[in-house]
Amino acid sequence: MKVLRIVGIVIAILIVAAIGVYAWASYAAGKKLSRTYATHIVDFPIPSPVTAQDVGNEARSSDRARATAVERGKHLVESRYGCGGCHGSDFGSGVMVDNPAIGSLLGPNLTTGKGSVTLGYTAADWDRIVRHGIKRDGTPALMPSQDFREMTDQELSDIVVFLRSQPPADQEVPRPKLGPVGKALIATGKLPLSADIIGSHDKPHAASPPETAATVEFGRHIAATCMGCHRSDLGGGTIIAGDPAWPPAANLTPGPDGLDGWTFTDFARTMREGKRPNGTALRPPMSELAPYAQRMTDVEMQALWSYLRSLPPVADRE
Repeated sequence: MKVLRIVGIVIAILIVAAIGVYAWASYAAGKKLSRTYATHIVDFPIPSPVTAQDVGNEARSSDRARATAVERGKHLVESRYGCGGCHGSDFGSGVMVDNPAIGSLLGPNLTTGKGSVTLGYTAADWDRIVRHGIKRDGTPALMPSQDFREMTDQELSDIVVFLRSQPPADQEVPRPKLGPVGKALIATGKLPLSADIIGSHDKPHAASPPETAATVEFGRHIAATCMGCHRSDLGGGTIIAGDPAWPPAANLTPGPDGLDGWTFTDFARTMREGKRPNGTALRPPMSELAPYAQRMTDVEMQALWSYLRSLPPVADRE
């Protein structure tokens, strides 16, 4: 009986401790998610204007600008920025995370239908949420905006025009709901918010992307979406803002711990087929990117490879 009483006391202490930890995590996570951030206020045309040689009369110029923007935006969304991965194939709703421990994080409705979170958005609103991870009310969003901070004004404008051209999806998407582990990860900084990762919210954005060519400059621009997982030096390691179950990001530099010995053919096949040269399959989240890489043009893929080959080698991180 004495042993049972001791066990009961220990269990009671553990339960009380667990409740205390949960209460603290809920409070700390809530405080972080209710903090407000100040950002610069930008403006850019939606859609981007066409070039001088494309301009006929004003009406035709407007139609041409919109059609060109839709085409460019479609390519960006389907090949490089992957909006459908979180917001669904119709951009009306998608699943980011659906795990009782971490939480239910659903990609909101980006169309013009009922339940849209972007109706009435200005260029500044789009900039704030996409490139800074901050909602209209100034609070942080659970969006990986660190991957999009180098997106140019023209690219963001093109994506907005494309999204607005899609059929309206009438879907009311529930607000994010964090589970106990999700709250603990945010409270302890193990799952940092993109608004904090980005840090400075006053940095100007480029108006337009580099020329589309197989150059290091264009490749550097494309690689900006890789840095959220592979770090700013693309040396890989533990993914700071992501599912704790994900494996460390690979080292993409050309050293012995990275892509030494790889050819462009190896790289392009791995990206598009989801298998390394030795035949082993990539694991999430990289395995989920193959459909997007398949829609990248050869020029884009070559530019990305050129940039990776230009990097200084980085030793694998512990």
